Amino acid sequence: MTLLTEADEVSQIAFGFMGSKALFAALELGVFTELAGGARSAAELARAAGVHEDRAMTLLTALAGMGLVSVEGGKFSNSPAAEAFLVKGAKYDFGDYLRLQVGKQMYPLLDQIEGALKGELGEEDTGSYADWFSDPEEAKLYSESQHAGSLGPARQLAKLLDLSGEKKLLDVGGGTAAFDIVLCGKTPGLTATVLEFPNVAALGRKYVEQAGLSDRITYLEGNALETEFPGGQDLVLMSYLFSGVPGEAHADLIARAMAALKPGGKLLIHDFIVEADRTGPALAALWQLQHTAFTPEARSLDAGWLAETLTEAGFANVEVRGMIPEMTMLATATRA
Repeated sequence: MTLLTEADEVSQIAFGFMGSKALFAALELGVFTELAGGARSAAELARAAGVHEDRAMTLLTALAGMGLVSVEGGKFSNSPAAEAFLVKGAKYDFGDYLRLQVGKQMYPLLDQIEGALKGELGEEDTGSYADWFSDPEEAKLYSESQHAGSLGPARQLAKLLDLSGEKKLLDVGGGTAAFDIVLCGKTPGLTATVLEFPNVAALGRKYVEQAGLSDRITYLEGNALETEFPGGQDLVLMSYLFSGVPGEAHADLIARAMAALKPGGKLLIHDFIVEADRTGPALAALWQLQHTAFTPEARSLDAGWLAETLTEAGFANVEVRGMIPEMTMLATATRA
């Protein structure tokens, strides 16, 4: 962690919302996908996006200033990162996750962060994931965009862990089964049960069917905080679950995971987790703050607390390591 010393460094933080909205607007207009076909002028992009040339130029200039595009001879091109991650249909594209979930759902939530921190918001203001997912349209918007955002972490998890020989996986709060599709696709003989709300499960089954894995990935409909976990599991996965529920629910989730696992089975917790000394990473800490706007009772997870809690719960071989650089960590623990 480097401490700030200059006024412009503070300004970069204060005006960061402008960059976020520029990115979301560019995704909405399909700028990066259009540029995947080669360098374009502002006039060419304006025609493709259906906007005035002056406004296209203003947006492209902002994107160039942030390094998302380059400009040469009056024509704009994608940066390597934009080409890899923001072009529609690219292998590692997560543009819809940023445009839809972050831009349209998470971003507006931060308008109420002050009230959440002061304890001035009631349940009718903040709601919960259970409330959110009871609305089919909200569940669809969140889940479809999250599917795009989860495929990358799922691939990373598959690289980090050797799951050969594992047979049964319980994915608690597993959304549209992105992790399960990747893990089952790479692990012969592995089957998965996804515990999720009904509206999300309905969407997830379609992704599972498209992946040709309906015989190996099934859904158990329910609320992860209330539904009994099926036993005999080799693996229990909780990805982005701890950050989205009240902190007081963590102990029960850990205890129920322990009960669901076979002896020697592994608990996997993937989430926004900061270092034990709480110096960062900044992105992980900011995601924790964002969750507070929606779930004021959410706990800021740090690697030291999580490792200690899992050990005290009776797990062995506890390890917490980085997964998505500067953003998430993965805790692994074994039922003795």
